[in-house]
This record gives sequence, structure tokens and C-alpha cells, in this order.
Amino acid sequence: MRRARLILILSEGTSWSTIAEVVGCSSAYIARWQGARFEEQRLAGLFARHRGRPVTKRTPRLEDRILAWTRRPPDDAASHWSSRKLARALGVNHMMIAQVWRRAGLKPHRLERYLASDDPDFERKAADVIGLYVNPPQHAAVFCVDDKTVIQALDRFKPVLPLSLGRAERHGFESYRHGTLSLYAALNTKSGQVLGQTAAHHTTEEFVAFSNQLVALQPRQREIHIIADNLSAHKTEQVTQFLADHPKVHLQFTPTYSSWLNQVELWFAKIERDVIARGIFTSVKDLARKLMRCICLHNNNAAPFRWAYRDFSHRIITTFDSAVTGH
Repeated sequence: MRRARLILILSEGTSWSTIAEVVGCSSAYIARWQGARFEEQRLAGLFARHRGRPVTKRTPRLEDRILAWTRRPPDDAASHWSSRKLARALGVNHMMIAQVWRRAGLKPHRLERYLASDDPDFERKAADVIGLYVNPPQHAAVFCVDDKTVIQALDRFKPVLPLSLGRAERHGFESYRHGTLSLYAALNTKSGQVLGQTAAHHTTEEFVAFSNQLVALQPRQREIHIIADNLSAHKTEQVTQFLADHPKVHLQFTPTYSSWLNQVELWFAKIERDVIARGIFTSVKDLARKLMRCICLHNNNAAPFRWAYRDFSHRIITTFDSAVTGH
């Protein structure tokens, strides 16, 4: 419409300076569309030869539209938007999408998982567990007990290329599986030392046998509190009989889906990083030997996890150096 208006005004013999003021353009604009386009191609020359650049001016209304589109899934069955895909859908520059996301703190490419407890008695059970950490009974021993199951003894077909300057350690893609085992561990919350035992199977018999071993290593009259999760193997008749045979032993369960309340999980995460994740094991026996060696070395310099329960709005975090956490 603007170009057609320009041609009509020119046909009336109006001066370029007047046209520039009326239409709001420059003399170069008039020359381009009069001589180079209309006189050579007539009406066809008034059509644009390119689609134009995407909108570059960011307005509050455009930002609201970008954010609204970001919060709903794409129409092509994709799980989330990329900046370029959303830019094509809205007809804007993908850098503008990235800027709007950065200002709003949106990261569609990131995914965080959560696990909410459905235990109706969560607060009481959590308070009981945390109370054993913060203010344990006098002269009593508190142990966090759990088992890490299906630990694979993985060996490599290709030799490992060691760490060198400017290059990370490299493992071959293919691996050989020698078998699996389970690791039972009991973390002493007072000293930080760990009692460990490997087992071929993950059954209630193995759990009771490990609990008997734990009790045998403590003085006869000492009261023992064991913190464990809600696994079915921990709630069988054999476990009930074990508790009846040892009246000084008290089994405290964490709330459902709340294994993060069990301090031994922190130690399991450490041994996963240090030994299992990148380990090379020639057999199941080799795996068991290296796990027990790691436990012995840990016990030489063990330190407890000290939890400070300060604020209900904060999650529990751990630090291995200071051994102090905040909640």
C-alpha cells in the first residue's frame, strides 16, 4: 500500500521532498521503487523480493506471547521447544527467544525429577529419624542400614587409555559382565564408620544375617537403633522374630519414598562415584575385594555426617569436608 501510494503521488507530479515528508521515506526509497522497480516491471515490481527479517523489537506483549507458547507443548509431538523451533513458529529471531527465556529463568531443555512421599504419617516418622541423628539416646548406637543391589562386575574388552595432559581417561565402549552382587552396609552415625558385607542374593535371610553380625559386634547390653527403608525384605516374619530375639534392637523405618533420610545413602553415592562407576573388575570376587578394601580405607579416616535441623523450607544437603549439613 505504501509503494502504491508512492507511485500515485509521483504520477501527480509532486516533488520528491514533499513525497518524502508525506510518505515518511528517503529519496533512495523513492528512486528504488520508481525507477528500478515500477518503470521496469510495472505492478509486479511493487511486490517484495524477500520475506523480510524477523521482528527484532522486543515488546512486553511479544514477551508474554513467547512465554505463553513456551509453557505449552509443541504441536509436532515433541516434548519441549527449542529456541529455533519456537522462533520459526512465531516468526521471530531465535536469539530473541533465548533472551526472553534467560530473563524469565526458563530452561525448556532441562528436566528435574522429584519423588514425593505419599506416607500420611510422614512428619512423625521423619522427626523420629532426624531425632536419632540430632539427639540420639544416651549410650545407644544408631546405625543406618541399607543394601546396594545388582552391582555389576564390568570388565573392558579394550585396554584403558590412561589420563594424559589435555586428554581424559578413555574406556572402550564394549564391556563384559562377570556377574552381580549386593552390598549390605551399616553406617554408624556417631563415628561415621561403615560395616559392610557382600552377598550373592538380596533376600530377607541375608538382611537378618547381616543384622545378627551387626549386633554381635556391639556390647551385649547396648541399645541399638537401626534405620532402614520400607523394603518388603525388612518387614518379614524372620525380621519380626529377629527383633523378638534381640529386645535391645529397635528398627526405625523411614517414610515411604524417603530414602534420602537414610544417611547410608550418602555413603553409597560416594562409593558409586569412587569405585563402581568407572571401576574395572575381572570377576565378582574382584568386585567384592575392591568394595571391602574401600570400606577399610574409609574407616581409617571416617567422620560422621552432622545434620543441623534449622529450617523446614530447606532440603538436607551434605558436605564431606566439614561433615555439617543444613536442613
